Amino acid sequence: MSTAELSGKVDDALQVGTRTFTSRLLIGTGKYKDIEETGRAIEASGADVVTVAIRRTNIGQNPDEPNLLDVVPPDRYTILPNTAGCYNAKDAVRTCRLARELLDGHNLVKLEVLGDEKTLFPDITETLVAAEQLVADDFDVMVYTSDDPLIAKRLEEMGCVSVMPLAAPIGSGLGIQNRYNIIEIVENAGVPIIVDAGVGTASDAAIAMELGCDGVLMNTAVAAAENPLLMASAMRKAIEAGREAFLAGRMPRRRYASASSPLDGKFF
Repeated sequence: MSTAELSGKVDDALQVGTRTFTSRLLIGTGKYKDIEETGRAIEASGADVVTVAIRRTNIGQNPDEPNLLDVVPPDRYTILPNTAGCYNAKDAVRTCRLARELLDGHNLVKLEVLGDEKTLFPDITETLVAAEQLVADDFDVMVYTSDDPLIAKRLEEMGCVSVMPLAAPIGSGLGIQNRYNIIEIVENAGVPIIVDAGVGTASDAAIAMELGCDGVLMNTAVAAAENPLLMASAMRKAIEAGREAFLAGRMPRRRYASASSPLDGKFF
C-alpha cells in the first residue's frame, strides 16, 4: 500500500489558478554561492515552482552573463517571476510586464511591493494598487502580504490566485510568529494560502503545513544553510510530512494525561 493510500489521500495536488503542481514547496534562486549550486539545490527540493527576482537575475535579458534558465529550464520547472526590490506599484507592474515579455507571454507572477529596506515588510497600500492593475492586465497574481486576515481576504476578492502571508520578516529564519493570524487567513480563504518569508528550518515548514497552509515558499532557509542541498531535501520531507499530518487530523489537545493503554477489560 502506498503512502498516499495509507493517509487516505488519492489526489492532493496544489492548484493555483488553472495550474496544477505536485510539490507544495516553492523555492527561490537567490543567495547561493554559484549558479551550479542553485540548480542542484532546487533539484534536491523537489519543487515544481521556482521564483526568480527579475530585477536581480539574468533570464536572458543580459546575453553575456550566465543565464539562470540553463540550470532551471522552463520545460522542467514553472518559473515564477517576482518583483523583489520594488518599492512602489509602478515599478512592480513594469517588472511583471518585462517578465511576461522575456518568458513568451507567461502570466503567472509573484507580486511583492516592499515598504522599506530595513524590515522588508510589504507596503500594503502599494500592493493593493499593483494587484488591481495586474489582475486587470490578465496576470495570475500570487501576492506577498502581511499576516493581516482582512488584507488577505481583500487581495483574494480582487482576483489574486494565491495569497502569501509572511511568517516572519524576509530572511529572518524566525519561523511563524503569529499562528493565530495564519489560521484565520487559512480558514477564510478560497484561494491557496502559501507562507512566504521567515522560514528557517524544516520544523518551521512542517508547522506551516500543519496549520493548513497550501504551501511554503522559501529561499534563504535553504541557500544560507551550511549544506544547502541537504536542507533542500529536509524541506521537501517537512512539507510532505506537515501536509499529511494536517490531512490526518491531529488528536485534540488535553490539559491532563490520558493513558495510552486503556484499562477497560484488564485481567488483573
